[in-house]
Amino acid sequence: MTKEKKNNDAVKEVVFRQVAEEWFAFLKPQLKESSIVKYRNILNLYLLPEYGERPIAEIGRSDIMAFGNELLTNGGKKQEGLSPKTVMGIIAVVKSIFGYAAQELEFPVSDIKGVYVKQPQKSLRVLSRLEQQKVNRYLSRNPSLCNLGILTCLYTGLRIGEICALKWGDIRFDEQYLYVHKTMQRLQTLSEEGERTAVLISAPKSECSVRKIPIPNELFRLLVDYRRPDEAYFLTGYSERYMEPRTMENRFKLMLSHCGISNAHFHTLRHTFATRCVELGFDVKSLSEILGHSTVNITMNRYVHPSMELKQKNMNMLSELFLERA
Repeated sequence: MTKEKKNNDAVKEVVFRQVAEEWFAFLKPQLKESSIVKYRNILNLYLLPEYGERPIAEIGRSDIMAFGNELLTNGGKKQEGLSPKTVMGIIAVVKSIFGYAAQELEFPVSDIKGVYVKQPQKSLRVLSRLEQQKVNRYLSRNPSLCNLGILTCLYTGLRIGEICALKWGDIRFDEQYLYVHKTMQRLQTLSEEGERTAVLISAPKSECSVRKIPIPNELFRLLVDYRRPDEAYFLTGYSERYMEPRTMENRFKLMLSHCGISNAHFHTLRHTFATRCVELGFDVKSLSEILGHSTVNITMNRYVHPSMELKQKNMNMLSELFLERA
């Protein structure tokens, strides 16, 4: 048996776990802490139990597709199926591992680039004008830093992690804008004691999320009235105490209950902000940068769709044609 033949046989015996761990070690220095935790969890919870001891050269496209479908229908702790977005994230890790095996290690692995999970287009939940008026009324009648945070998100499009990480020093009062450069999230942590979670405050995942957002005049006047020391967190007014995203989400749900509004989550504020901006005729490039999108296409595809209220307004213009009958 030639040396080349021996090497080929050895390669065919290399199991998925070996390649996955080498891939993870290769990427780890380039990753943010949140991504490290995410990838480690995907490996431990899904990929290693499924493929860990199988030779990577024997895993084909049909295996990956079948695995994706199984996760969609029976995945998760309750075996009720994972969301398409979650499954797509898992498949993306498999693709990255296979790409590493092919390019860096020159292993004969299957080409799985075309494997994907179809993600149904979700309809965006946007507050109607009437619902937005109810929210405005409630927030103005129940002043607090938390409610000011909700109002700020409704009129700037901030994400929940961004408002939770915001400090008063990030509000540039001399130039009337918000400087967004941090986000907060609760992540699973890996330790010998088992699975735990911890709050992480870090730079946003993408560079485009670091941005300056001009503040509308009416909101700015409120911020001036509420102003706290620069080092204090926006939502608490204290430098040593923050409000984490799940607490903020609970406060938001309670506010909605008081307003008689249902079927909305905190991200609805961001959708509502973007939709109102489109209705008011915002320049899409400006709106895209305010939202922190990487491309204008993301903004166009997600938000540049007229609301029913705008459609009704446009349709009412047809009423003028009725007058021509007289």
